[in-house]
Amino acid sequence: MSGPGRWVLLAYQVPREPSTPRVSVWRKLRRLGVAQLIDGLVALPFSARNRERLEWLAEEIREANGEATIWVGRPGSVDEERRLVRRLQDAVAEGYRQVAEAAREAESSDPTARRRTLARLRRDLQLVRDRDYFPSQAREQAVEAVERLSGLVGEVVP
Repeated sequence: MSGPGRWVLLAYQVPREPSTPRVSVWRKLRRLGVAQLIDGLVALPFSARNRERLEWLAEEIREANGEATIWVGRPGSVDEERRLVRRLQDAVAEGYRQVAEAAREAESSDPTARRRTLARLRRDLQLVRDRDYFPSQAREQAVEAVERLSGLVGEVVP
């Protein structure tokens, strides 16, 4: 890595009341897998898609009478960026570990329960993949565990 890469940031403030918009924003940020830098400031690796996602969310915040601004920037140093990347990787790795563990546990369940668990784990795996900006070995392990479960169920993993 020669220098820090670009990141898209969302600085925002959502009114406390009503609480529904604030909760909705929090859930969407979590689903995107943002790095929370400080209260009201989140970051994602820069891409046109991530920028668009945060712009849509900023508009939603403004419609809820909040304030939101999109920024594009670089961390001050490579070390700062590494720490930021590590935080994102750790959060995603935990999601992958949960999927892999659930798949292994389902291997010993009855066929009907296995099939239901497989369907849920495929959805869960996709949700984790959607916020995996820096793929790691944890991803491979989760995919392998779901594939093993799929083999027991008799289905092919897409």
